[in-house]
Amino acid sequence: MFLTPASFIPILIFSVVVLIIVLSVVLSRKNIVLRKLAKFKHNRISQFRNNELTKVTGKVLEVETPFVAPFSKRPCVAYIFKIQQRVSTGKSSHWKTLVKKEDIQDFFIEQRGDLVMVKPSMQSSNFYSFMVEDQSIRSGTFKDPSPEFKKVLDEYGVDSETWLGFNKTLKYTERILEIGETITVGGIAKWKVLNEPINGHNYSKIAALESGPKQKLIITDHPKAVTPLDRRL
Repeated sequence: MFLTPASFIPILIFSVVVLIIVLSVVLSRKNIVLRKLAKFKHNRISQFRNNELTKVTGKVLEVETPFVAPFSKRPCVAYIFKIQQRVSTGKSSHWKTLVKKEDIQDFFIEQRGDLVMVKPSMQSSNFYSFMVEDQSIRSGTFKDPSPEFKKVLDEYGVDSETWLGFNKTLKYTERILEIGETITVGGIAKWKVLNEPINGHNYSKIAALESGPKQKLIITDHPKAVTPLDRRL
């Protein structure tokens, strides 16, 4: 049976749609991070070997005064948040980003009493990360923004109403690495001599995960990054 041009077009359209869906999943930031981490070796912090590609799963601890997330008010070492508005253009609509802010600071990972230092940098872009969405809140035509949401909108100069007095359709999303949260980080293992002891820890040297010219730090709080082997380490 031969396909006519007319019957071939729907098949072609279907194939293109399937391909787009598959690529969007494969190339999603989450899946890229998980694939990258799969190439790193698991190790206890105490068993670090210099210059070996290593990943560690443990709890986040602060090095300095942590950030405070704008909406949840939770202490964290990294955050990404966005305020978006639903806007219409003819027959279609999309989310327009009004505010987007992100930051990250040095932090420790604690694993069974051992510490590893991680030094990500926004300036040098020495890390690649995926953070799970922790908060999402909306307002719209028939839904006023909550007092907490309104406070965040006011802080960043976003009006919740149109000039006619109707509620705008707004969305706030927040992703953080919270103090005490379990995360996984991959990088180049190093041992660092300490010039001064860390408060509360009597160490002369400390393990670190670092980036390199061809290797970024890989950071995520996604549960799929935690393997059964991680739980045994």
